[in-house]
Order: sequence, then C-alpha cells, then structure tokens
Amino acid sequence: MQEQKGAQGAITGAHGALTDNNHAALWHGRFAEGPDAAAVEFETSIHVDERMALDDIAGSRAHAAMLCKQGILSVDENVQIQAGLTSVADDLERGALSIDYSAEDIHSFVEATLTDRIGEPGKKLHTGRSRNDQIALDERLYLRRAIPDLQKAVKSLIKTLADIASAHTDTLLTGYTHMQHAQPVTLAQHLCAWAWALTRDVERLSDTLRRIDKSPLGSGALAGSGLPLDREAVAAALGFSGVTENSLDSVSDRDYCIEFASDFALLQMHLSRMSEEVVYWATTEFGFIDLSEKWSTGSSIMPQKKNPDFAELIRGRTGKVYGDLVSLLTMMKGLPLSYDRDMQEDKAPLFDSYDTVLGNVIVFEAMIKSARWNTEKMAQSCDGGFANATDVADYLVRKGMPFRTAHGVAAQCVRLCIETKRSAIEALTLAELKAVSPLFEDDIFAKISPRACAEARSTTGGPAKAQVEAQIAALRAFGEK
Repeated sequence: MQEQKGAQGAITGAHGALTDNNHAALWHGRFAEGPDAAAVEFETSIHVDERMALDDIAGSRAHAAMLCKQGILSVDENVQIQAGLTSVADDLERGALSIDYSAEDIHSFVEATLTDRIGEPGKKLHTGRSRNDQIALDERLYLRRAIPDLQKAVKSLIKTLADIASAHTDTLLTGYTHMQHAQPVTLAQHLCAWAWALTRDVERLSDTLRRIDKSPLGSGALAGSGLPLDREAVAAALGFSGVTENSLDSVSDRDYCIEFASDFALLQMHLSRMSEEVVYWATTEFGFIDLSEKWSTGSSIMPQKKNPDFAELIRGRTGKVYGDLVSLLTMMKGLPLSYDRDMQEDKAPLFDSYDTVLGNVIVFEAMIKSARWNTEKMAQSCDGGFANATDVADYLVRKGMPFRTAHGVAAQCVRLCIETKRSAIEALTLAELKAVSPLFEDDIFAKISPRACAEARSTTGGPAKAQVEAQIAALRAFGEK
C-alpha cells in the first residue's frame, strides 16, 4: 500500500546522511548538512521506544483535539489528523504497517507516517509540543497500560500459592532461622509467607501508578508554551487526574522510572528468595519438592541429573534487574535541569526490568503449580534438631516458671540429649526430665509433638490451621480485587 511504502525508510544521500523529507530528524531545519549515518544509528531510540507507538498516537490525538478546541487547528485539519492517526494505529495493530527503524524515534515515525498519509495538516501536529514533554507523556501512558498486566500476573501467582497452601494446611515442615532448625510450621504457612510478600509488590506498583497520574503535556521543551494551550483538557481526555505543576520539573523528572525499577527490583528479590528455597528443597538432601520434568533440565554429561534450572535462572536474572535500577540512578544523579539527552537512556533499563520480572513471575507460577510435594519428607524434617525446645520452655511458663528460667531449663534438656546421644527431647524419659525440673509431667510429650507445636501457635499469622486458613482466604480476596 502507498502509505506503508512511504513509512518504510528515509532517503539516504551519497555520504550516508539523511536528506530532507518527512522522515528526516524533527530538528534538521537549523542544519545545512544532515547527520552522518553512523551518528543517526548511534542516537536513534526507535528500537527501544517502538513499544510506545500506540501511546504516542493516543497522546497526539488528545493534543490535536485540544489544538482544534483552542482555535489553533481548523476543524477540517483536526478531522484529517484524527482519521490519519486512527489509520496508523489500526495498521500497526493488525500488522499492515511496520515500524521504520531509520526514524530517529517513535515520535518522528508517527508524525512522518501521518504526514505521508494526510499531507500538510500532519505537519501541524507538533504545534505547542516538544519531544521533551511528549516522551514524558508517552512513558506515563505506557506504564499505565503495562503495570496492570504485571499486577495481574503477580495476583495470579498469589492465587496459585493460596490454592497450593489450602491443600497443605496439615503438612508439617521445619521452619528455619540461620538455615538451622527453628520451630515446626506447615507448608501452607510457608507458602502464605511467599504470597504476602507479593501482595506488597502489587500495592507498591499501585502507589507508583498513583504518582504518575498527572499529564506533563503542554510543558514544552522546559518553559511551557506561548500558545493558548489547555493542558487540563488534554489531561482529562487522557484520563489523568490533573497536570504536572512545574514545566521544568515535568520534562526533567524521571523519578517514576526509578521508582518502578525499584518496585521491579523488590519483586524480583522476592522471586529470587523463593527460587532459592525451591533450589534447596529440590536437592536430594532436602527432597521436599519434585519439580515437573517440563520445568527441569538434565545434564550433558551426567545422565541421572534433574536440575532446577528455571528457579536458578530466575534467581540469576536478579542481578540484571538490580543493574537496570542502578543504571537509572546513575544516569540521573548529575543531570542539571531540565532535559538532557542522557535521559533517552531511561527506557532501555525500565523496559528490560519490566520484561524480565513479568517473564519470571509467569515462569515461577508455571513451575510451582506443576510441582509435587513430598509431605513425608517434610514431616521427617521436624524429627530431631530440637525444633520443639521453645515449646518445652512455653510448657514450663504455663506451669508458672519465668520464661528466662524456662529457657535455661529447655537448654539443659537439649544439652542432656546431646550428651546422651539422643536426637530429640521427647526421647528423654519423664524421670530424666524431672531431674532437670520437677514441673515436668506426663503431658509434656503430647505438648511437644511437631503437630502440637504448630497448632499451639494460634496467634494471628501463626501456623495453626485456623490462622493459616484465614490467611488463605485473605490472599484469595486480595487476588480478586
């Protein structure tokens, strides 16, 4: 089609410089010579910002409508621009139009393609607008579209964890501190702990979305516009709650990129910690989890291997997401107001960290959903290791002994087991226990079984079945919000 052909590339001169046509750089008019081809390749951002094409078009449509309302565009010009932008968006969405990668950026591509299609009115689209406020708008529009997709994926993972937990409220598991046996819990409580961390990630993303709910368009290059623009009308048309308050700040602000990258880094950290536990639990030594063969790999030399590579890759890609955040912070740390070209480099790390985290959430959910759990091995982990020592102290506290004294008595019981080569306090006889403290009675053994220990911890958030079931219900409700 003629329009598509016109959007497919700029004319290149004998020395590799772009000549003056609709696809030349938007700033070329001041220069007698076009930029060198190598210079164009070095500065172009369209390979990164092409994902914002529809956002750029949405912003342009609202801008053109406002220009018409203000009498800056005629009604006919606005009609032509709106129809042209709609056709560009439709063709992009159905694959009838390809991005021209010789364009400097997505703004140049959209404007040039529009001008190819409707002629002179297309050249009026940029009236009262700079790429500085345009890109600040496009990024916000894109993030408003993209972040809910990530939140939806995280909520799906939360629901999956809650579903698995609901089947394992009675599955005993040793809880650890310092990677040492600590106290008996359940698999359900452990999975809920993972899920609660993810709820905070969803909420953080919502908080950051709230802070980008203002339109920067109309701020111009840095000092607003001498034309009678109606910034508030554009903001309302695009669904923003208002406009940014200062034009200098509007075009120099990239806090939202850094804040979202920080949100992504925290989410990735949670995924990494979860993956770390999966890697541990999949070892022969632990044997708590059996990952599906669909989400495991083998070895090129050792035929017996079944490796948790996907959990390891999620864990490994954490450095990439952290690096993206540091890249953004470093890029911005020394920039004077207002806009500097350094800020073109904001999109690559922002988009990369978003893509990485979204992919990791999806993969982790598929991996954990298809896994099988060795409940017998988990229950065995509660045997030995003296994970019930605190419950021995609690037993004595209920008998009236001060906790600090009870703590010492429980420690003496552990020492006695070690000296007599017994692996559990319950292996001691009642007579031996009474020799340590006369407060011990026959009921001590029932009170310090792993299941009794877990069920006794019925404070809010604890591993008692009723408490975990309440957590599961709350997590499911969160996922449905």
